[in-house]
Amino acid sequence: MKVIEITKPGGPEVLAFGERPRPELGPNDVLIRVRAAGVNRPDIQQRRGLYPPPPGATDLPGLDVAGVVEAVGADVSWPKPGDSVCALANGGGYAEFCAVPASQCLPLPDGFSFAQAAALPEVFFTAWNNVIWLGRLSEGETLLVQGGTSGVGMAAIQLAKQLRGARVIATAGSAEKRAVSLEIGADHAFDYRADWVAEIEAAIGKEKVDVVLDAQAGPYTEKQLGLLAPDGRVVLIASHLGQTAEVNVRNIVRRRLTLTGSTLRPRDAAYKGRIAAKLLEHAWPLLADGRIRSHICATFDWADVRDAHALMDAGEQIGKVVLTMPG
Repeated sequence: MKVIEITKPGGPEVLAFGERPRPELGPNDVLIRVRAAGVNRPDIQQRRGLYPPPPGATDLPGLDVAGVVEAVGADVSWPKPGDSVCALANGGGYAEFCAVPASQCLPLPDGFSFAQAAALPEVFFTAWNNVIWLGRLSEGETLLVQGGTSGVGMAAIQLAKQLRGARVIATAGSAEKRAVSLEIGADHAFDYRADWVAEIEAAIGKEKVDVVLDAQAGPYTEKQLGLLAPDGRVVLIASHLGQTAEVNVRNIVRRRLTLTGSTLRPRDAAYKGRIAAKLLEHAWPLLADGRIRSHICATFDWADVRDAHALMDAGEQIGKVVLTMPG
Protein backbone atom coordinates (compact mmCIF):
# COMPACT_ATOMS: atom_id res chain seq x y z
CA MET A 1 0.00 0.00 0.00
CA LYS A 2 1.01 3.62 -0.43
CA VAL A 3 1.76 5.56 2.74
CA ILE A 4 2.97 9.00 3.77
CA GLU A 5 6.10 8.72 5.87
CA ILE A 6 8.07 11.11 8.05
CA THR A 7 11.56 10.69 6.59
CA LYS A 8 13.31 12.67 9.34
CA PRO A 9 12.39 15.36 11.87
CA GLY A 10 11.69 18.70 10.25
CA GLY A 11 9.21 20.81 8.34
CA PRO A 12 6.51 19.73 5.90
CA GLU A 13 9.17 18.91 3.30
CA VAL A 14 10.15 15.76 5.26
CA LEU A 15 6.80 14.12 4.41
CA ALA A 16 7.10 11.72 1.47
CA PHE A 17 5.23 8.86 -0.16
CA GLY A 18 6.45 5.33 0.45
CA GLU A 19 5.37 1.70 0.08
CA ARG A 20 4.65 -0.65 2.97
CA PRO A 21 2.84 -3.96 3.47
CA ARG A 22 -0.78 -3.75 4.52
CA PRO A 23 -1.14 -3.95 8.31
CA GLU A 24 -1.73 -7.38 9.83
CA LEU A 25 -4.91 -7.78 11.84
CA GLY A 26 -5.24 -9.07 15.37
CA PRO A 27 -8.42 -10.93 16.38
CA ASN A 28 -10.09 -7.70 17.57
CA ASP A 29 -8.94 -5.41 14.74
CA VAL A 30 -10.47 -4.16 11.52
CA LEU A 31 -8.75 -3.05 8.32
CA ILE A 32 -10.13 0.18 6.90
CA ARG A 33 -9.63 1.31 3.32
CA VAL A 34 -9.01 4.96 4.12
CA ARG A 35 -11.05 7.56 2.27
CA ALA A 36 -10.15 10.52 4.50
CA ALA A 37 -7.81 11.20 7.41
CA GLY A 38 -7.65 14.02 9.91
CA VAL A 39 -4.54 16.14 10.35
CA ASN A 40 -3.96 16.79 14.04
CA ARG A 41 -1.51 18.68 16.21
CA PRO A 42 0.17 15.43 17.36
CA ASP A 43 0.98 14.69 13.69
CA ILE A 44 2.76 18.05 13.51
CA GLN A 45 4.67 17.41 16.74
CA GLN A 46 5.63 13.92 15.59
CA ARG A 47 6.90 15.33 12.29
CA ARG A 48 9.03 17.80 14.22
CA GLY A 49 10.52 14.99 16.32
CA LEU A 50 8.75 16.14 19.50
CA TYR A 51 6.11 13.42 19.89
CA PRO A 52 7.41 9.88 19.39
CA PRO A 53 4.80 7.14 18.89
CA PRO A 54 4.15 5.01 21.98
CA PRO A 55 5.71 1.53 22.12
CA GLY A 56 4.09 -0.87 19.69
CA ALA A 57 2.45 1.84 17.56
CA THR A 58 3.28 2.43 13.90
CA ASP A 59 5.56 5.34 13.06
CA LEU A 60 3.13 6.50 10.37
CA PRO A 61 1.20 9.63 11.37
CA GLY A 62 -2.57 9.90 11.37
CA LEU A 63 -4.83 9.48 14.40
CA ASP A 64 -8.31 9.55 12.87
CA VAL A 65 -9.67 8.06 9.68
CA ALA A 66 -12.90 7.42 7.82
CA GLY A 67 -13.46 4.81 5.16
CA VAL A 68 -14.83 1.39 4.32
CA VAL A 69 -14.06 -1.77 6.26
CA GLU A 70 -12.01 -4.12 4.10
CA ALA A 71 -11.51 -7.04 6.52
CA VAL A 72 -12.06 -7.90 10.19
CA GLY A 73 -10.35 -10.04 12.80
CA ALA A 74 -11.71 -13.38 13.94
CA ASP A 75 -13.39 -12.02 17.09
CA VAL A 76 -15.01 -8.92 15.57
CA SER A 77 -18.81 -8.87 15.38
CA TRP A 78 -19.08 -5.20 14.37
CA PRO A 79 -18.25 -3.52 12.07
CA LYS A 80 -18.48 -5.85 9.09
CA PRO A 81 -16.71 -5.75 5.73
CA GLY A 82 -18.34 -3.10 3.56
CA ASP A 83 -19.44 -0.92 6.48
CA SER A 84 -18.58 2.77 6.41
CA VAL A 85 -16.91 3.86 9.64
CA CYS A 86 -14.76 6.50 11.23
CA ALA A 87 -12.21 5.51 13.84
CA LEU A 88 -9.65 6.70 16.33
CA ALA A 89 -6.38 5.18 15.15
CA ASN A 90 -3.23 4.56 17.15
CA GLY A 91 -1.31 5.94 14.17
CA GLY A 92 -1.14 4.95 10.52
CA GLY A 93 -3.97 7.07 9.17
CA TYR A 94 -1.81 8.54 6.39
CA ALA A 95 -2.06 5.36 4.33
CA GLU A 96 -4.32 3.55 1.89
CA PHE A 97 -5.20 1.04 4.62
CA CYS A 98 -5.25 1.43 8.39
CA ALA A 99 -5.73 -1.23 11.07
CA VAL A 100 -7.60 -0.17 14.22
CA PRO A 101 -9.24 -1.98 17.14
CA ALA A 102 -12.91 -2.55 16.35
CA SER A 103 -13.88 -0.94 19.66
CA GLN A 104 -12.45 2.38 18.41
CA CYS A 105 -14.75 2.47 15.36
CA LEU A 106 -17.97 4.42 15.08
CA PRO A 107 -20.56 4.62 12.31
CA LEU A 108 -20.64 7.79 10.26
CA PRO A 109 -23.22 10.20 11.73
CA ASP A 110 -26.28 10.47 9.51
CA GLY A 111 -25.58 12.67 6.50
CA PHE A 112 -21.82 12.90 7.05
CA SER A 113 -19.31 12.43 4.22
CA PHE A 114 -16.05 10.56 4.75
CA ALA A 115 -14.19 13.88 4.99
CA GLN A 116 -16.62 15.22 7.59
CA ALA A 117 -16.46 12.01 9.60
CA ALA A 118 -12.65 11.91 9.55
CA ALA A 119 -12.68 15.23 11.40
CA LEU A 120 -14.47 13.72 14.40
CA PRO A 121 -12.69 10.92 16.28
CA GLU A 122 -9.49 12.45 17.65
CA VAL A 123 -11.07 15.69 18.81
CA PHE A 124 -14.26 14.22 20.27
CA PHE A 125 -12.49 11.33 22.01
CA THR A 126 -10.03 13.85 23.47
CA ALA A 127 -12.69 16.34 24.54
CA TRP A 128 -14.81 13.63 26.18
CA ASN A 129 -11.83 12.12 27.99
CA ASN A 130 -10.57 15.42 29.35
CA VAL A 131 -13.67 17.54 29.92
CA ILE A 132 -16.33 14.98 30.82
CA TRP A 133 -14.24 12.29 32.52
CA LEU A 134 -11.06 13.86 33.91
CA GLY A 135 -12.51 17.36 34.26
CA ARG A 136 -15.76 15.95 35.71
CA LEU A 137 -17.68 18.89 34.27
CA SER A 138 -21.08 18.99 35.98
CA GLU A 139 -24.39 20.60 35.12
CA GLY A 140 -24.20 24.40 35.07
CA GLU A 141 -20.49 24.68 35.86
CA THR A 142 -18.07 27.08 34.14
CA LEU A 143 -15.49 25.77 31.67
CA LEU A 144 -12.50 27.69 30.30
CA VAL A 145 -11.20 26.37 26.97
CA GLN A 146 -7.79 27.68 25.97
CA GLY A 147 -7.82 27.71 22.18
CA GLY A 148 -11.50 27.75 21.37
CA THR A 149 -11.14 27.12 17.63
CA SER A 150 -8.77 24.18 17.75
CA GLY A 151 -10.49 20.95 16.82
CA VAL A 152 -10.49 19.80 20.44
CA GLY A 153 -11.55 23.23 21.64
CA MET A 154 -14.56 23.34 19.34
CA ALA A 155 -15.61 19.84 20.38
CA ALA A 156 -15.20 20.73 24.06
CA ILE A 157 -17.27 23.92 23.82
CA GLN A 158 -20.15 22.13 22.14
CA LEU A 159 -20.15 19.08 24.41
CA ALA A 160 -20.09 21.35 27.46
CA LYS A 161 -23.01 23.43 26.24
CA GLN A 162 -25.17 20.64 24.87
CA LEU A 163 -24.60 17.99 27.54
CA ARG A 164 -23.93 20.02 30.69
CA GLY A 165 -25.53 23.41 30.04
CA ALA A 166 -22.19 24.89 31.10
CA ARG A 167 -21.09 28.48 30.91
CA VAL A 168 -18.13 28.40 28.54
CA ILE A 169 -15.27 30.86 28.24
CA ALA A 170 -12.87 30.51 25.31
CA THR A 171 -9.62 32.14 24.32
CA ALA A 172 -8.41 32.66 20.76
CA GLY A 173 -5.79 34.75 18.99
CA SER A 174 -7.88 36.64 16.41
CA ALA A 175 -11.21 38.42 16.21
CA GLU A 176 -12.39 35.88 13.63
CA LYS A 177 -11.56 32.96 15.90
CA ARG A 178 -13.25 34.59 18.86
CA ALA A 179 -16.37 35.18 16.77
CA VAL A 180 -16.43 31.51 15.78
CA SER A 181 -16.04 30.47 19.42
CA LEU A 182 -19.11 32.53 20.30
CA GLU A 183 -21.03 31.21 17.31
CA ILE A 184 -20.63 27.58 18.39
CA GLY A 185 -21.69 28.22 21.97
CA ALA A 186 -19.07 30.02 24.05
CA ASP A 187 -20.54 32.69 26.31
CA HIS A 188 -17.36 34.77 26.32
CA ALA A 189 -14.26 34.79 24.12
CA PHE A 190 -11.05 36.65 24.94
CA ASP A 191 -7.70 37.28 23.29
CA TYR A 192 -5.01 35.12 24.87
CA ARG A 193 -2.43 37.70 23.78
CA ALA A 194 -4.07 40.27 26.08
CA ASP A 195 -4.66 40.08 29.85
CA TRP A 196 -7.11 37.21 29.60
CA VAL A 197 -7.11 36.63 33.35
CA ALA A 198 -8.35 40.16 34.07
CA GLU A 199 -10.92 39.92 31.28
CA ILE A 200 -12.30 36.62 32.60
CA GLU A 201 -12.47 37.97 36.15
CA ALA A 202 -14.31 41.07 34.93
CA ALA A 203 -16.77 38.96 32.94
CA ILE A 204 -17.71 36.49 35.69
CA GLY A 205 -17.41 38.77 38.71
CA LYS A 206 -17.16 37.01 42.05
CA GLU A 207 -17.80 33.64 40.48
CA LYS A 208 -14.96 31.33 39.54
CA VAL A 209 -14.05 28.78 36.87
CA ASP A 210 -14.72 25.12 37.65
CA VAL A 211 -12.77 23.39 34.86
CA VAL A 212 -9.94 24.52 32.57
CA LEU A 213 -8.93 22.64 29.41
CA ASP A 214 -5.46 23.75 28.33
CA ALA A 215 -2.68 22.71 25.95
CA GLN A 216 -0.24 25.50 26.83
CA ALA A 217 0.90 24.82 30.43
CA GLY A 218 4.12 26.67 31.37
CA PRO A 219 3.29 30.15 32.74
CA TYR A 220 -0.42 29.62 32.10
CA THR A 221 -0.64 26.96 34.80
CA GLU A 222 -0.53 29.12 37.94
CA LYS A 223 -2.81 31.74 36.33
CA GLN A 224 -5.40 29.05 35.63
CA LEU A 225 -5.17 27.63 39.14
CA GLY A 226 -5.81 31.15 40.43
CA LEU A 227 -9.07 31.36 38.47
CA LEU A 228 -10.48 28.16 39.94
CA ALA A 229 -13.33 27.82 42.39
CA PRO A 230 -12.80 25.52 45.37
CA ASP A 231 -12.61 21.92 44.10
CA GLY A 232 -11.81 23.24 40.60
CA ARG A 233 -9.87 21.24 38.02
CA VAL A 234 -7.18 22.13 35.46
CA VAL A 235 -6.71 19.46 32.78
CA LEU A 236 -3.59 19.70 30.60
CA ILE A 237 -3.44 17.96 27.23
CA ALA A 238 -0.09 19.38 26.07
CA SER A 239 2.65 21.77 27.19
CA HIS A 240 3.32 24.06 24.24
CA LEU A 241 4.51 26.96 26.42
CA GLY A 242 6.77 24.91 28.66
CA GLN A 243 7.19 21.56 30.34
CA THR A 244 7.59 23.04 33.82
CA ALA A 245 5.63 25.55 35.87
CA GLU A 246 5.90 27.18 39.28
CA VAL A 247 2.65 26.77 41.18
CA ASN A 248 1.37 27.67 44.64
CA VAL A 249 1.00 24.26 46.23
CA ARG A 250 -0.51 25.71 49.40
CA ASN A 251 -3.32 27.16 47.28
CA ILE A 252 -3.94 23.75 45.70
CA VAL A 253 -4.17 22.13 49.15
CA ARG A 254 -6.23 24.87 50.80
CA ARG A 255 -8.82 25.07 48.01
CA ARG A 256 -8.81 21.36 47.12
CA LEU A 257 -7.78 21.99 43.52
CA THR A 258 -6.92 19.30 40.97
CA LEU A 259 -4.10 19.67 38.44
CA THR A 260 -4.08 16.73 36.07
CA GLY A 261 -3.35 15.81 32.48
CA SER A 262 -3.58 13.04 29.95
CA THR A 263 -2.42 11.59 26.68
CA LEU A 264 -5.01 9.37 25.06
CA ARG A 265 -2.88 7.64 22.43
CA PRO A 266 -1.11 5.19 24.81
CA ARG A 267 -4.38 4.11 26.50
CA ASP A 268 -5.61 0.63 25.68
CA ALA A 269 -8.42 -0.25 23.28
CA ALA A 270 -10.83 -1.07 26.11
CA TYR A 271 -10.53 2.45 27.54
CA LYS A 272 -10.95 4.08 24.13
CA GLY A 273 -13.84 1.75 23.41
CA ARG A 274 -15.67 3.01 26.49
CA ILE A 275 -15.30 6.56 25.19
CA ALA A 276 -16.57 5.45 21.76
CA ALA A 277 -19.67 3.98 23.38
CA LYS A 278 -20.38 7.22 25.23
CA LEU A 279 -19.89 9.31 22.09
CA LEU A 280 -22.23 7.07 20.12
CA GLU A 281 -24.88 7.43 22.80
CA HIS A 282 -24.56 11.12 23.61
CA ALA A 283 -22.69 13.01 20.87
CA TRP A 284 -23.50 11.20 17.61
CA PRO A 285 -27.27 12.02 17.74
CA LEU A 286 -26.37 15.70 18.28
CA LEU A 287 -24.05 15.61 15.27
CA ALA A 288 -26.73 13.95 13.16
CA ASP A 289 -29.35 16.61 13.92
CA GLY A 290 -26.96 19.55 13.74
CA ARG A 291 -26.96 20.62 17.39
CA ILE A 292 -23.21 19.88 17.40
CA ARG A 293 -21.28 20.84 14.29
CA SER A 294 -17.94 19.75 12.90
CA HIS A 295 -15.97 22.61 11.37
CA ILE A 296 -13.52 21.71 8.60
CA CYS A 297 -11.09 24.50 7.84
CA ALA A 298 -9.69 22.91 4.67
CA THR A 299 -9.43 19.63 2.80
CA PHE A 300 -6.38 18.58 0.81
CA ASP A 301 -5.75 15.70 -1.55
CA TRP A 302 -3.25 13.51 0.23
CA ALA A 303 -0.73 14.30 -2.53
CA ASP A 304 -0.76 17.81 -1.05
CA VAL A 305 -0.04 16.70 2.52
CA ARG A 306 2.87 19.15 2.80
CA ASP A 307 0.48 22.04 2.15
CA ALA A 308 -1.86 20.69 4.84
CA HIS A 309 0.98 20.60 7.36
CA ALA A 310 2.14 24.07 6.34
CA LEU A 311 -1.33 25.40 7.13
CA MET A 312 -1.16 23.78 10.57
CA ASP A 313 2.32 25.20 11.12
CA ALA A 314 0.99 28.68 10.44
CA GLY A 315 -1.56 28.24 13.24
CA GLU A 316 -4.28 30.07 11.35
CA GLN A 317 -6.72 27.20 10.88
CA ILE A 318 -10.16 27.20 12.45
CA GLY A 319 -11.31 23.66 13.16
CA LYS A 320 -9.92 20.60 11.42
CA VAL A 321 -7.72 19.98 8.40
CA VAL A 322 -8.52 16.81 6.47
CA LEU A 323 -6.72 14.74 3.83
CA THR A 324 -8.80 12.96 1.19
CA MET A 325 -7.61 9.78 -0.50
CA PRO A 326 -8.29 8.48 -4.00
CA GLY A 327 -11.42 6.38 -4.47
